[in-house]
Amino acid sequence: MSLRDHYDRHVLPHLIDVAMRAPMASRERQQLIPQASGVVLEIGAGSGLNMPFYGPEVCKLFALEPSEKLRRKAQPKAANTSFEVEFLALKGEDIPLEPSSIDTVVTTWTLCTIPDPIKALQAMYRVLKPGGRLLFVEHGRAPEDRLARWQDRLTPAWSCCAGGCHLNRRPDQLIAAAGFALERLEQGYLDGPKLLTYHYKGLARRG
Repeated sequence: MSLRDHYDRHVLPHLIDVAMRAPMASRERQQLIPQASGVVLEIGAGSGLNMPFYGPEVCKLFALEPSEKLRRKAQPKAANTSFEVEFLALKGEDIPLEPSSIDTVVTTWTLCTIPDPIKALQAMYRVLKPGGRLLFVEHGRAPEDRLARWQDRLTPAWSCCAGGCHLNRRPDQLIAAAGFALERLEQGYLDGPKLLTYHYKGLARRG
């Protein structure tokens, strides 16, 4: 195994888990995740940090996560839910579910890392029922030109050490480009370095 493979498989999942436990992330989860209902598909479920925040209206969760190490970390949380959790060991572009079979799709800090976010979002659109909801909170491109230029400069190096994460994507534009109707969008800085913390949070719906 190469040094890079070792980092991606064994070191990076631990770093992601630690970073996603930040109080800022927990506050966003507490606000967003209880809005999910019905049969839910979570893209990039990671170590299962969203699972404790799902409410009683969820009847099943498909937890899509390509990292075996992160899926193992999520197993104890899945065992403590009141609903069935089924893990899907696939990437965001490879959703295996039937068309119009999902009530809610959830994506939290995931669109920044998916190699082909439009393809993944189109797959989310396909599996949602008509009128189904996409709940999202993502970091991305800052509105200030100076900061955005620095995000452009730093993204290639950052992406190499952060699992493919892009600092400079516009989640709202990606979601709209995949065919969703944006119903609610909040934007602004959260706690931390401004290059990393301009956030997009909201609700989009399949027509």
